[in-house]
Amino acid sequence: MAATLIQTNNQPFQRQDVDTVTLDIIENAMANARNEMDAVLFRTAMSPGIREQGDAFPMIANQDGKMVVGQFGSFIYGFMQSYQGTVEEGDVFLTNDPYMCDGAVSHLPDWLVMVPIFKDGRLINWAAMFGHMSDVGGKVPGSLPTDAKSIYEEGIRIPPLKIYRNGELNNDVLDLILHNVRMPSWNRSDFNAIVAACRTAGRRCLDMAERFGDDCYVSALQMMLDRNYTAMREIIRKVVPETRQSFEDYICDDGAGIGPYTIRCTLWREGDKAIFDFEGTDPQAPSSVNFYLNEEMFKMFFGAYTINLFDPSILFNDGFYDLVEVRIPQGSILKPDFPAALSCRTHLLGRIFDVMGGLLGQGTPEAMSGAGFSDSPHFMYSGYDDNGEWFQLFQIGFGGIPGRPLGDGPDGHSLWPGFTNVPNEFVEAYFPLRIETYESIADSGGAGQHRGGNGIRVGYRLLADGEVSIHDDRWLTYPWGVNGGLPGQRSRKELVRANGERQVLPSKCDNIKVAKGDLVIFDTWGGGGWGDPLERDPAAVGTDVLRGLVTVGGARRYGVVCDGRGRVDQAATETLRKEMAEQRGPIEEVFNRGGTLEEIKARCLEETGLPAPRTPVWES
Repeated sequence: MAATLIQTNNQPFQRQDVDTVTLDIIENAMANARNEMDAVLFRTAMSPGIREQGDAFPMIANQDGKMVVGQFGSFIYGFMQSYQGTVEEGDVFLTNDPYMCDGAVSHLPDWLVMVPIFKDGRLINWAAMFGHMSDVGGKVPGSLPTDAKSIYEEGIRIPPLKIYRNGELNNDVLDLILHNVRMPSWNRSDFNAIVAACRTAGRRCLDMAERFGDDCYVSALQMMLDRNYTAMREIIRKVVPETRQSFEDYICDDGAGIGPYTIRCTLWREGDKAIFDFEGTDPQAPSSVNFYLNEEMFKMFFGAYTINLFDPSILFNDGFYDLVEVRIPQGSILKPDFPAALSCRTHLLGRIFDVMGGLLGQGTPEAMSGAGFSDSPHFMYSGYDDNGEWFQLFQIGFGGIPGRPLGDGPDGHSLWPGFTNVPNEFVEAYFPLRIETYESIADSGGAGQHRGGNGIRVGYRLLADGEVSIHDDRWLTYPWGVNGGLPGQRSRKELVRANGERQVLPSKCDNIKVAKGDLVIFDTWGGGGWGDPLERDPAAVGTDVLRGLVTVGGARRYGVVCDGRGRVDQAATETLRKEMAEQRGPIEEVFNRGGTLEEIKARCLEETGLPAPRTPVWES
């Protein structure tokens, strides 16, 4: 049973031909409305994760629920298929349960708000946004328990419900929800900010419909979708071959000492349709690293990746979805069976982009890039400050972006383009800690003709007793390089006690007791390199040395001899490069993973200070 749409005016919209100027005006106005949603949110939210880092994703859809502008694709179809009630003017819907919206959101901290927009009794648009709440209850502060065995341990589950009915807030329901979280004032503020952002979008949609006429406006939205369909059809024809190509990558472990887990995907084209088949992906994990991958969400990933790579002028929307088919085995780590835990799905979510890059690059060499979109690291610190007040920090770390055909990967950048760094001054002002180090990790980017971006080192000096949680990956496997490029450096986490004792921390851990004066060193991974390092311009290497991005010793990975000021010795460089090329021989491998899994695991303890994870075993 699906949702029932209640309209007092059932007259259908009439399709019109919209002139180019009007279409461009509406298209740009829609893009501005989406940006205004962000502006409203960031000015009124309270948690640093949303207010400062922008961990929220808005979208505006047409009356059929297809995203016209936005970032994360439409959530409306899954909601309309699973919701059992009516959809009426003045309603606002809220949910956070992945299992009840077909993975439209993928873990409980993401609160999804959906607002139907009516004009003169007819549904004309949807506005929606989800944001990551810093806490939704559950067994650990931050609601991302590594050792959860089911979703019941991860926080309060909110089924799709009407949080506003006929414009009136259901305070009892909201109070009940907030009673189960550790930071209710933050959640309430963030929720209100998301609703305000969606209502702002609604006003802008109504303004445009009033200005141009309902039929013209609705027709323009459909033409925007049609534009996207036509453009993506041409891209798919050019970049997706008919022959099948496969690729696999891994998340290093599940936080319980088991791993790596394999993500495998095969891509091919049938006519105009691109088909992604995840057959061969490992079964679901017993811990919380499972990722409920909504097929529509993956289509969005594919569209965003290809549009930004091949034609950034295309307005990204849902118009092309009929051109993509996604097959994900039920019971796999990408589509786990209820009630599997999902809270730490970030690692797989990030790794999907590396898999996509490896797939597309095989059929389209100009699209090949190294690995490095690999994760979205989380650092959480909670406890009571000197005044006895509860504090709870949730912060997203940034890693190295891979080297690409057109240039180097950025240093210390987010997986998501819209995320921003939280100023250290803000963190220090609101939480009992001091940022003692914030720097690029020299040489952590994979060497290449275009080097991978460096990872970031953050040193958190903790000024109150409390607990720390860490969630990251790429500590065992490397962000691979391509076309002769070398892998990026792994991530690493270390706790230095106030008395000088040092402890290497796992990449996924909770309930780490810390004391005032302790130091957490948080190193993220570097991006994989692209192309033969011996073909990189020596002057570019010298500039990297001068800027502190590459060391004098690291420059020799490129066959470059220089001093600490980046001044290159040309004769010595030519000699060294010739020796290195003769010793190495021709480059034959497309992907450089730093060795086989068996070799990497054999070196694990020596290189990382942590034991290698145990290979997963499933009952037949």
